[in-house]
Amino acid sequence: MPVARVAVDVSLAHLNRPFDYLVRAEDADTAVPGARVRVRFAGRLVAGFVLDRLAESDHDGRLGWLDRVVSPEPVLSAEVAALCRAVADRYAGSLADVLRLAVPPRHARVEAETPPSPAADPCDDETPAPDPTATLPPAGTGWAWYPRGPAFLDAVRAGRSARAVWTAGPGESWPARLAEAAAAAHRAGRGALLVVPDARDLSRLADALGAVLPAGEFRVLAADLGPAERYRRYLAVRRGAVRVVAGTRAAVFAPVRDLGLVAVFDDGDDLLAEPRAPYPHAREVAMLRSAATGSALLLGGSGRSVVAQSLLDAGWAQAITATRAAVRERAPRIEAAGDDRAVGADSAAARARLTPAAFAAARAALQDDRPVLVQVPRRGYVPALACARCRRPSRCRRCAGPLAMVGAGRPPQCRWCGVADPAVRCAACGSSAVRAVVAGARRTAEELGRAFPGVEVITSAGNAVRDRVAAAAALVIATPGAEPVPDGPGYGAALLLDGAALLGRPDLGAAQEALRRWLTAAAMVRPATDGGRVVVGADSALPTVQALIRWDPAGQAEAELAAARELQLPPAVAMVSLDGPESAVVTAMTQLELPDGADALGPVPLGDLPGGSGRRGGSAAADDPDDPAARVLLRVPLPGRRALLSAVRAWSAARSARRDAAPVRVQVDPTELV
Repeated sequence: MPVARVAVDVSLAHLNRPFDYLVRAEDADTAVPGARVRVRFAGRLVAGFVLDRLAESDHDGRLGWLDRVVSPEPVLSAEVAALCRAVADRYAGSLADVLRLAVPPRHARVEAETPPSPAADPCDDETPAPDPTATLPPAGTGWAWYPRGPAFLDAVRAGRSARAVWTAGPGESWPARLAEAAAAAHRAGRGALLVVPDARDLSRLADALGAVLPAGEFRVLAADLGPAERYRRYLAVRRGAVRVVAGTRAAVFAPVRDLGLVAVFDDGDDLLAEPRAPYPHAREVAMLRSAATGSALLLGGSGRSVVAQSLLDAGWAQAITATRAAVRERAPRIEAAGDDRAVGADSAAARARLTPAAFAAARAALQDDRPVLVQVPRRGYVPALACARCRRPSRCRRCAGPLAMVGAGRPPQCRWCGVADPAVRCAACGSSAVRAVVAGARRTAEELGRAFPGVEVITSAGNAVRDRVAAAAALVIATPGAEPVPDGPGYGAALLLDGAALLGRPDLGAAQEALRRWLTAAAMVRPATDGGRVVVGADSALPTVQALIRWDPAGQAEAELAAARELQLPPAVAMVSLDGPESAVVTAMTQLELPDGADALGPVPLGDLPGGSGRRGGSAAADDPDDPAARVLLRVPLPGRRALLSAVRAWSAARSARRDAAPVRVQVDPTELV
């Protein structure tokens, strides 16, 4: 085949298509589909991937020659290439950007290594692989707790494209359940791909996989492996040495052969949303991949995301949940204590923000020599300050950034520019007194240490995250997502402090996120029959708190989805955000040809954080006071999604061809709307 069709590494929207090149005779055997090549494009050499070899090109003009084959290793499979194209279309982005997310950079030395046999290559450097001759446990025994669990595993074994939303029950070992599902696919001769939000979750999942799979039969893919090891493991998967992969969000593109199962756990976690263009969410990529390959799909979590609920309502997926009787048997006793007037008279407990119920729950667990989990929303010391007189947020006099306390006895310091302000004064009322809006993990640890003298205090937050804690009396102060896993049956109690701070965030998904974080912590607590208690610092009348008390994430998700439909918000509608300088955003609105039924909301200012909104991924707008950052939201009913995305892609291509200078960031299904 004398012609190679190449995906060039150029992100310009008007060049978002493959290009054909002639192949010299000496490159005919190495320029295989999936190989890395160099081609001349617009007068310069750029990288690319061969997508296909053709007998002739449909291009009417003159074709250029392939400059050289960088490596004959076919690192890009046809299935992943098609997936990347689908993701680019789904997110109105470029194929080149998605390919950068999917395929790790080349490491020539690793490529030249002799591929080890699967049995000799450990699955994880830190976790010893099990003895391949050992008798492995039967796959899926833990799923019997869920009425539909065994049927889902039967579908995985049979190679059917079952789709399920799994709500993990209290006290559940979710890594073990995912590992059992992967083992079911593996023993049926199929591949499995498991995606989790962060490295701590991945470590637990790797341990669970090592317990149910033979030695060397899976790989862990994560960004923190280092370029050489990451590429080595990627090649092992691409070459078919292993068929089970566990990883963080980018692993959803892993070239697993004969895929039988794709699973994403905790799909509501924003860590699964890629901060780089075109900002795909691992859940959506998994759904696209499952549909394209016919593999089974499992979306799971201790909570239930509104997107997952929408899939259930549409009949696209089936729910896997425990019975109410089973939930009551395993769940801890949960109570709310959000009335400030109920704070005990004991000064140490009051400073620690403990109600009598929370103090009693912690004291009882400690007396039984059990650890107590204390979840606080923010890390640091006092991450937010306000005027003690008028309650306005305290701002830096230099840059107007938010002020925080970084330690005891230290002056307030700006979280933006880092300048300390020992003589802070409120711009509204002139008061020099400040108060803490919310206490961070370190301040909470100090307060609890005074409230419970002689008890070990462990902090897990920020850069000092603990993976596990012993099954002994201790106060474990952790931020959401940094809760250590307790040895033994679980924590004796969990105190979920500052619930109002979580629920009061200026985010449409605040209630859903709060319940997800609370359920994750509560799932680590012993059952009520064993004395386990959870006390949440929030008003018991709030629907989110009631959902926690009843352990009813499904009911909360149903209510949130109903509200989204009434207010025409995602996922009940399709939405695209345009962020950039106000002038560029306004111009975009005059150029876009929106489909019937679509409407535009805005433009509105992007917020008061530097550089725009301060959202993940930053803002496309420059810091220009004469042309401030703004946002427009494009909204259309779900049947009009494709038409809206087509209009946005056409506008992006025309804008790119004109070489418009002002940057405008396009994000489909933005995770934050306000």
